[in-house]
Amino acid sequence: MSVQQINPLQANEILETQADAVYIDVRTEPEFQNGHPAKAINIPVVLPDPARGQMTPNPDFLRVVESRFPKGTKIIVGCQMGGRSQYAADLLIQSGFTDVSNMQGGFGGARDPMGRVVAPGWVQSNLPVETRVDDTNRYSGPAK
Repeated sequence: MSVQQINPLQANEILETQADAVYIDVRTEPEFQNGHPAKAINIPVVLPDPARGQMTPNPDFLRVVESRFPKGTKIIVGCQMGGRSQYAADLLIQSGFTDVSNMQGGFGGARDPMGRVVAPGWVQSNLPVETRVDDTNRYSGPAK
């Protein structure tokens, strides 16, 4: 089983037409709070580690996803540019999820070293953005 690759327009179409489809935003909580696709649920795949000054894998990512969604759920995974979401999608497939798509371009668009957008993201595609964060979409990891 492999991860399907889709663009933001395809992701939006799936979310609008398949009521049981889920968009998991794997960015950090502050990134999510600054704006996210409508109906997104925040479950970070990596977390900042201030002691080391870098991002580290969220040890609870799979547990939280598995506690909220059956393995057959249509899941779209997105991040800021597409890298973290690919990592998360691979983890989900490896753990037995069967219908996982990575949204290429992420929320803000994938960029080359010069800063040019090479894969438009959710924002560049002019899709609905919301900033609402509440108990239905915020990260509810072990400390929450």
